[in-house]
Amino acid sequence: MPPLRPDDPHGPEAGFATLRRFFHYLWPAGEPALKARVVAALLLVLIAKATTLIMPFAYKGVIDRMVPGMEAGAGLAIALVAAYAGARFAGVLFDNARNAIFEKVGQEAAARLSVDVFRHLHALSLRFHLNRRTGAVTKVVERGTKSIDTMLYFLLFNIAPTIIELTAVCAIFLVKFGWGLVVATVVVVAIYIRFTRTVTEWRTRVRREMLEHDTNAVARAVDSLLNYETVKYFGAENREAEGYGRAVHAYASAAVKNETSLAALNIGQSFITNMMMAGAMGYTVWGWSKGQFTTGDVVLVNTLLTQLFRPLDMLGMVYREIRQGLIDMEAMFKLIDTDTEVKDVPNAPALKVAGATVRFEHVRFEYDPDRKILFDIDITIPAGRTLAVVGPSGAGKSTLARILYRFYDVSGGRVTIDGQDIAQVSQLSLRSAIGIVPQDSVLFNDTIGYNIGYGREGASQAEIEEAARGAAIHDFIVSLPKGYETRVGERGLKLSGGEKQRVAIARTLLKNPPVLILDEATSALDSRTEAEIQDTLEQVAERRTTIMIAHRLSTVVHADEIVVLDKGRIAERGSHEVLLARDGLYAEMWARQQSESEEALAAE
Repeated sequence: MPPLRPDDPHGPEAGFATLRRFFHYLWPAGEPALKARVVAALLLVLIAKATTLIMPFAYKGVIDRMVPGMEAGAGLAIALVAAYAGARFAGVLFDNARNAIFEKVGQEAAARLSVDVFRHLHALSLRFHLNRRTGAVTKVVERGTKSIDTMLYFLLFNIAPTIIELTAVCAIFLVKFGWGLVVATVVVVAIYIRFTRTVTEWRTRVRREMLEHDTNAVARAVDSLLNYETVKYFGAENREAEGYGRAVHAYASAAVKNETSLAALNIGQSFITNMMMAGAMGYTVWGWSKGQFTTGDVVLVNTLLTQLFRPLDMLGMVYREIRQGLIDMEAMFKLIDTDTEVKDVPNAPALKVAGATVRFEHVRFEYDPDRKILFDIDITIPAGRTLAVVGPSGAGKSTLARILYRFYDVSGGRVTIDGQDIAQVSQLSLRSAIGIVPQDSVLFNDTIGYNIGYGREGASQAEIEEAARGAAIHDFIVSLPKGYETRVGERGLKLSGGEKQRVAIARTLLKNPPVLILDEATSALDSRTEAEIQDTLEQVAERRTTIMIAHRLSTVVHADEIVVLDKGRIAERGSHEVLLARDGLYAEMWARQQSESEEALAAE
């Protein structure tokens, strides 16, 4: 099997780099109590290892006194038995005390890293989240978090003590049995480590393939379940089950290969260790027959090698877990290293809103260099006025809302609120000044009260209820058995479309923003519900600077100005009456929608 290349992204250099980054979490600045726990745990490692090295000598002493003519020393032999038992207990005691002391360190480090990743995920641009599967991202975070505790345990409490014990055993063998046994032990351990590393590198690739299939299966399942309604719409249950089945069977095949490789590793390790044990004990028995060693020396060699090889027996698993842990941690750090794309300028001031005049000044935008969306958009929405943006699908209407929220930075021109460039103020203050009622209001899987209260942190129950009244949903909520404590289900699926929209309106009312965006807020509703919601929205929009993005023109006839977008450019602008009189694109869209409405009424 070829060795790792120097540029291997999962090679030793990458692993050490990942460890160096993680030590910042393991040895946190300003946390002396956690640092003291690390030091105490390492001291207990040394004490526990010293205790376990005493046990073989106590055992040897017992055996040496259990020979004819030494009956008078039975008391001492019994005392050595007690010492042996005491040393075994002390080893367990110190190991568990070490684990208990260090556990908080590992958990705190994992928690801090997880929070940093979670916070960074929310800081990433909308582009990142549109390009990544939620299930795959959450799996990366889950694996990275779980790997931390395991990896630390093996590094600090398995690899390091084994190195100490190997050094001590070699020193003991040198003093009591000479260089021959020392050289044999070192050579066999080196062969053992080489074999384990070679096979484990192969197994790591097998395991990585298995985990990739696992991630794909989970991501496919999450994606399918999140689109439960779409699956039902198209009767695609069998199609989804078959696709998930292929992903699961691919994982199962890789898992079988992984388990087979583990069997090969265990057999090879056992052969090497047992050959070493046989050779060392045979050499000691031969020395005993020559009068060079005592009976207890045979036991001493056996016990020392048994203790040495016990952790070495797990070396393959330990090495694999450490490598896999480093890979999982590296994946988490890659998430942290992902460019946030939309960043605050250094020392960005907070947005100061006076009247909330919004201006798009010759804005250009493209998602990719070869996919231009907006061309020279120049629009002014005076404070307290309403602008409607209409146009065919794909004209770039919703992109304006995303730009105003600064989910993306413009490619040219600028956007201002009260003359302040939104790219020069803090994103938090910008988004605090804007409220939105989207077409599809996604709710948290929590209570109705929580979802409304999400509009403003720390809002009182009275304020939440007042917002619900403003959205005309309070009476519906209190009619429910659990009232505001009613859970809405994942993504709000337990509520109707109109009810979800009213919750979203209440949430925005509670936020009380000076700038309001209505992004096709009623297009997914039936005509009766749409009319009711539209009345509510008109009341909400009063005295606010409002941008209405709409497909149905009947919802925007009252707007102070209507801008018609076509293929990313402003095709027309003016009031409803002016645009109808112009007999252009707007008038054509109006006539077509009126005709469709009449046909729908006639069909009822």
